[in-house]
Amino acid sequence: MNSRNISTVRGVEFDVIVIGGGGAGLAAAVAAREKGAKVLLLEKRASAGGNTALARGIFAAESPVQKRMKIDAQRDTLFKMGMSYSHWKIDTKIFRAFVDKSGDTVRWLEEKGLKFEDVLHYYPNQIPRVFHVPEGRGAGLVKLMVGKCEEMGVRILYSTPAKKIWINEKGAVTGVLAETEEGKCEIAGRSVIIATGGYAGNRELLKKYYADYTEDLCLHGSPNMGDGLLMATEIGAANEGLGILHLRGPRFAGSSYISVVIEEPNTIWVNKKGERFVDEAIAFHWPEAGNALNRQPDKISYTLFDKKIKQGFIDEGVIKGLARFPTGTRMTELEKEIRLRLDDGAIKISDSWSEIARWIGVSPGDLKNTVDQYNSFCDRRYDSLFMKDPRYLQPLRTPPYYVFKCVPSFHGTIGGIKINHHMEVLDQHDRPIPGLYAAGIDTGGWQSDTYCIALSGSAFGFAINSGRIAGENASEYALCGK
Repeated sequence: MNSRNISTVRGVEFDVIVIGGGGAGLAAAVAAREKGAKVLLLEKRASAGGNTALARGIFAAESPVQKRMKIDAQRDTLFKMGMSYSHWKIDTKIFRAFVDKSGDTVRWLEEKGLKFEDVLHYYPNQIPRVFHVPEGRGAGLVKLMVGKCEEMGVRILYSTPAKKIWINEKGAVTGVLAETEEGKCEIAGRSVIIATGGYAGNRELLKKYYADYTEDLCLHGSPNMGDGLLMATEIGAANEGLGILHLRGPRFAGSSYISVVIEEPNTIWVNKKGERFVDEAIAFHWPEAGNALNRQPDKISYTLFDKKIKQGFIDEGVIKGLARFPTGTRMTELEKEIRLRLDDGAIKISDSWSEIARWIGVSPGDLKNTVDQYNSFCDRRYDSLFMKDPRYLQPLRTPPYYVFKCVPSFHGTIGGIKINHHMEVLDQHDRPIPGLYAAGIDTGGWQSDTYCIALSGSAFGFAINSGRIAGENASEYALCGK
């Protein structure tokens, strides 16, 4: 039963109440229902999806898809890779539970009818390949899981935010307070799973917890408000990982279309001093590109290219690509999109580097020195400053020249609620709060301060896997108590 009518659940006690209808919440609801639990899913918005609907590929190790494709992606190897990347700053048991579950979760999804198109090289020469792309991407998975919820008898209430989690005198969960246009309703539940997708839309929480916050920070994910974090904290949950972002790197704030080309590796990136600050091919490893940008004055960068490079984007397609515009996509609307955005004040087109320098606010001589040095690297096929791959060294000598002002960006937040490897929410003394679970990016302990791109799709993957683990354990807790 899926509706907005909260009266349908008044007086009903559920075994599991899931707060949030993104990937983590949907996986939790299906997993709990499979174990025999009576499940209610509350979704704040008018439809399910959240960040998962925007995602592309899911991480997995030793999946059936990898085995069919003869990809050697061993769990032990990937566990060690992730731990090494994080410098062992993450919880070993949580991360191990995630990695170990991931391959079986792909099997679980395939058995439900989800087909996987490929396991891609997410960046050049990536080994092993772990990035599983389902048909329809994240949106396709959401559609499938919503259908499974309906088929299995999970009750879903849309446009129904949870406002409070109820606990008894012993500190155990007893239900939630939900709200719709009809009014507030107390809903009884033996267990609750928080899966509300972080706090990326809550500027006050971002300012409070993210040390590199700037007003220019650009979100291209679901603008979730931290409801789960706030409700969990209110009843004594501990925190972990607050202030970690799923950082993206430079973005052109006015246009997702232009954002594709400003990340291309054959462009030049300069800061407000007119200096290159990174090998631009770092865009393949975009969380690290975000770190590099955060070190620049005012966290602003400028992407530069000339007419010849621009025409290459149009005629030959992009090298790296982004989201809906993968490698090889011909950017046929680029000139039109640039002209539409000229009045926004974040694009400059000129035949003169001196004019461009003044627009940026740097000495014409400084910017010319940067471009001349870069062009000399291109001529020699060797970047002695950053050792950029010669494949991406293309000089800027064909006017007009194009310059785009870029800002920091992020997909969402990662972390907030402290959990253990059973996805149980922990209190200030590291004790599980009875009946309370959390999943997805609401939780901390599984990702360090820089997102691990080598385990491509791990945010999407953790959402589904942690949701599944939470659903299984929450249902067991609830049903064993009957």
